[in-house]
Amino acid sequence: MSDFSRRDAVDRLEKLVDTVEDERMPVPVREIWAFGDIALGVDPVDRLDVYLTKDILMRDDSSRTTGSSDETDPAERFRDSHGIEGVGKSVRADWALEYPDYLRANANGHAAPEKCLAAHLLEVDEPIHLEVCNASFEDNVGQRLRGAKLREDYTQLLDPRGVCLWVDGTRSEDAFRKLRESELALPTLSAALEMLGLDDEEATTAAQELHAWREDQDGVTIRGDVV
Repeated sequence: MSDFSRRDAVDRLEKLVDTVEDERMPVPVREIWAFGDIALGVDPVDRLDVYLTKDILMRDDSSRTTGSSDETDPAERFRDSHGIEGVGKSVRADWALEYPDYLRANANGHAAPEKCLAAHLLEVDEPIHLEVCNASFEDNVGQRLRGAKLREDYTQLLDPRGVCLWVDGTRSEDAFRKLRESELALPTLSAALEMLGLDDEEATTAAQELHAWREDQDGVTIRGDVV
């Protein structure tokens, strides 16, 4: 899949929200945002950018009833079957039992919430970039801007032009309508970065670097972040 028509892009976002609402997720999800090109009214949309705010799983809220006669501890079970640590700690145990094919690990072999969410919500060939963080989109925009400036790596920026689609179980039908009808009036990326405090030259450079990084991506890309 190379890109989405605008209608298909918004339909895809609605399907993603439906899935979060209707199915058990590996961790609690609090917010869903669309940002970047989809918020600008372009058609077609080369890549769909999605931001999920999720909770860090401090205490597993899995149901005690899994429907399985196997009494093996889920952490031990998936350590043996998948070679993955952390089930019941970084991701819900009952989710892993229900959706074992979506279980994914980081480089250290521990269950990675952002990768599990991507496996559950997205197809591998879709032109979608998924950002997952415990902080809200609006808070993380500033945090990532500060980090990018310190590292002089503007590919780490979070495009601030976003629209909230769903928060704490409530869907914004108005946001979906505005996306479908291209009603959102948002600035260019460089102008948006200037509004956040970058000077003109720095904002232009940052926008160019982020656009170039984005154009090099293919299929599903994922970035997990903890603030």
